[in-house]
Amino acid sequence: MSAYVISDITVNNPERYEDYKKLAPPAIQTYGGKYLARGGRAEKLEGNWEPDRIVILEFESVVTAKKWIDSPEYREARALRHQNASTNMIVVEGL
Repeated sequence: MSAYVISDITVNNPERYEDYKKLAPPAIQTYGGKYLARGGRAEKLEGNWEPDRIVILEFESVVTAKKWIDSPEYREARALRHQNASTNMIVVEGL
């Protein structure tokens, strides 16, 4: 069953975040993930949510998504993101 990682990211240091954007894709691809949305314009339709930078990734399964987030291939990129942005992230099963 497909799984989707949905992130709402507030970038605090845009220059250093550019380095993260270069490091993350190879690690995502290593685990079979692909970008469905990556920082495009987001518009609120209902509620109080004021998203900043939305990223949506698709993986084969929740298990694979969890392997990616904790992987050695993603470790450096993840640390860089933590240093230069604030993130809310979930994984949700698809249909």
